[in-house]
Amino acid sequence: MITKTEINTVLNEYDQNKITVGTLGSHSALNIFKGAKEEGFDTVCVCKKKSEIVYKRFPVADQIMIVQDFGELLDEKLQNRLKQQNAILVPHGSFNAYVGTRNIVDKLRVPLFGNRELLHWETDRDTQRKWLKNAGLKLPKIFESPDDIDGLVIAKFPGAMGGKGYFLADSPKSFHKKAKDMLKRGHITKENLDNIHLQEYIVGVNMYPLYFYSPLTEEVELLGMDRRYESTVDSIGKIPADEQLETNVNPTYTVVGNFPIVARESLLPEIIRMGEQVVTESRKIAPPGIIGPFCLEMVITDDLKIYTFEISARIVAGSNVGIGTSPYAYLKYGEGMYMGRRIAREIKNAAQNNELEKVVY
Repeated sequence: MITKTEINTVLNEYDQNKITVGTLGSHSALNIFKGAKEEGFDTVCVCKKKSEIVYKRFPVADQIMIVQDFGELLDEKLQNRLKQQNAILVPHGSFNAYVGTRNIVDKLRVPLFGNRELLHWETDRDTQRKWLKNAGLKLPKIFESPDDIDGLVIAKFPGAMGGKGYFLADSPKSFHKKAKDMLKRGHITKENLDNIHLQEYIVGVNMYPLYFYSPLTEEVELLGMDRRYESTVDSIGKIPADEQLETNVNPTYTVVGNFPIVARESLLPEIIRMGEQVVTESRKIAPPGIIGPFCLEMVITDDLKIYTFEISARIVAGSNVGIGTSPYAYLKYGEGMYMGRRIAREIKNAAQNNELEKVVY
């Protein structure tokens, strides 16, 4: 495991007047790079050749480092190149999915904005559930085995799959039938089934509040909110009910985009307190706790009960809906604030006050 002392040693060798903000060219990179540029930083993008067009067409990456695979981020040569650029990496979902949180904790020696240990907590659904439960949040019921299913459940899988292969089932029989279909369609693997997570399906409206915790100000900020646009579940309503039954449609939840959303104001006190409770608990499980962006994935019922089913301990793709225009960020900061820029502002403030060690791990 890479220690905080090792990261501090690297950080102390940096020219802190010439910090570069870097990330993988995927997920929320445009958000991160645009925010960094607006706060005066140079940027470096580690991306695959097929994605290079994005970062050339939207000119927010000052330098592009091409790799065949994101796992190359762990190569010593590439890490040294990043350190020569005084790079601070901002993690997002592709770090979890393609580099691996254990590798990030054990092998990535480039300073990372945020608490890398919490990325590991995020990707394990059991530890994630323990975190949320101890924070006092309401959680859906969990089923240990498909044979225990006695009501509507959603079948989920580990890692940042973006909802791919998720499906609903209401009995052991329907579970096995739908799992077989998802395997056949290539949405899931047998390994996925071995690590399945069966969660009570709460009927309500999904909302994803986007928070930021600053160790510099010790405040939890609500900066945005979104909901996901998922294929095929969000398009199934275009098919008449009788034809759905005839064709036996088995929808899944692959995320293809996000919508901005604003909650009714009476929900905000609880939503803000929930974010604060999660931060408080994070300090106990992985000191110093959350640093920077995080997201609670919740569903709100018709009697306004809020259930939380997941947490992301880093920037999420849903924050991309707020680039330049997030209503909640506007309420606090005025025009032009959003998650990518808020990250860069924290790095800039920390560097100016000689406090980078508080936000980089």
